[in-house]
Amino acid sequence: MVKDITSLDSKNFHFNLLGCKNVTFQNVTIIAPENSPNTDGIHVSSSEVINIFNTRISTGDDCISVGDSNKQITITNVTCGPGHGISIGSLGKYTKEKEVAGVTVKSCKLINTSNGVRIKTWPDCAVAYTASDLHFEDIEMVNVSNPVIIDQEYCPSNQCNKKQNPRACVEAAPVNSPSTD
Repeated sequence: MVKDITSLDSKNFHFNLLGCKNVTFQNVTIIAPENSPNTDGIHVSSSEVINIFNTRISTGDDCISVGDSNKQITITNVTCGPGHGISIGSLGKYTKEKEVAGVTVKSCKLINTSNGVRIKTWPDCAVAYTASDLHFEDIEMVNVSNPVIIDQEYCPSNQCNKKQNPRACVEAAPVNSPSTD
């Protein structure tokens, strides 16, 4: 449990969860200047059962970024801004990445952010995999440039080959249809 603390002006990510299980952030405040690069508030990768709630994040990058190989991430009652919003990804850069499954973003407020909620994948993905069971509910956005964005050509600082044969890096999960028999 990470509770009732403030992280101020971190040089890079404020919190970087890697290979964690059953972690809760509650009543956390994260503050960095709007023009500070790579200052993600909370980055989650290769983790499961992560809960972030009643938290305020103001950064120069993603408020919350959910990387690859994650399961059961819940983000509730988070206020974000300024920053780049709440992101799933970037996905597909490395061959050993695994699926993202079960991300819920609920009752959040984004203020003065460049993005609201987004999914970002590399155009020259190393592997195609599944991002499934993603839920965005009751999101309030004020002065957000791109409220909902799916960016399949995420390429910071031109670090990728956009001319490569395009393919879907994130595949839709199969939908079970009711039988008509």
